[in-house]
Amino acid sequence: MSTALSRGLVRCGTCALLARPVSAHAPGHCPRCGEALALRHPHALQHTAALLVAAAILYVPANLLPVLVTNTVTGSQADTILSGVIYLYATGSWPLALIVFVASIVIPIGKIVALGYVLASTTRGSRLDERQRTRMYRTVEFIGRWSMLDVFVDTFIVALVQLSPLMSVQPGAGVVYFMAVVVLTMLAAHSFDSRLIWQGTSRDR
Repeated sequence: MSTALSRGLVRCGTCALLARPVSAHAPGHCPRCGEALALRHPHALQHTAALLVAAAILYVPANLLPVLVTNTVTGSQADTILSGVIYLYATGSWPLALIVFVASIVIPIGKIVALGYVLASTTRGSRLDERQRTRMYRTVEFIGRWSMLDVFVDTFIVALVQLSPLMSVQPGAGVVYFMAVVVLTMLAAHSFDSRLIWQGTSRDR
C-alpha cells in the first residue's frame, strides 16, 4: 500500500498539511504554519509504553484506595470506586451507578487494553488489520476527553454535601491516583505515532 512516506511526503503534526521534506535527516518546516516537520515522532513507542505501564500500575491504588470519605455525627465511611457503584445501585440510583461504573472502571481498563494491543502489535511490526487498529486508536483518543467524568461527579458531590457539623464529604486519596491514570493514558495516546501502524515497523524514524 502506498504511503506518504513512500512518496517522499510528510504530514505536519499541527495543520495536517502534506509537505515534501527538505531531506530525510532534516525535514525542515511546514510551509503553511511553520511547525517543524518530523517523519516519525522520535521514540514514540518507548514513550507510549512507559506512560501506559505507569497508568496500569497506578490504576491498582486508584481502585483500592477510597475516593470519597463521608463524615457524619455517627462516624465516617470511606468508599472506593467499586463500593460506591454498589452503594448507588443498592439505593436505587442505578443510572448514576452505571455512569460511574462505565466512566471509572470500563473506560480506563478498555483504554489501557486497547492501547496496549495497538502498541504491542505495532512493536512486532504486524501488517494485519491496520484499519481496525487505527480505528481502535482513534476511539481511545476520542473517549479520553470523557475519562474525567468520575472525578467531576466526586467534585460535585463534595461541593454539594457540606452540612457541617452534621455531615460532610471529602475526596479520598484514590481520586489523585485515578486522575493520574486518566492523564497518563491521555498522554500515552497523544505520544503514540499512528503512522507506525501503517509503516509496519518498530523502528523510530
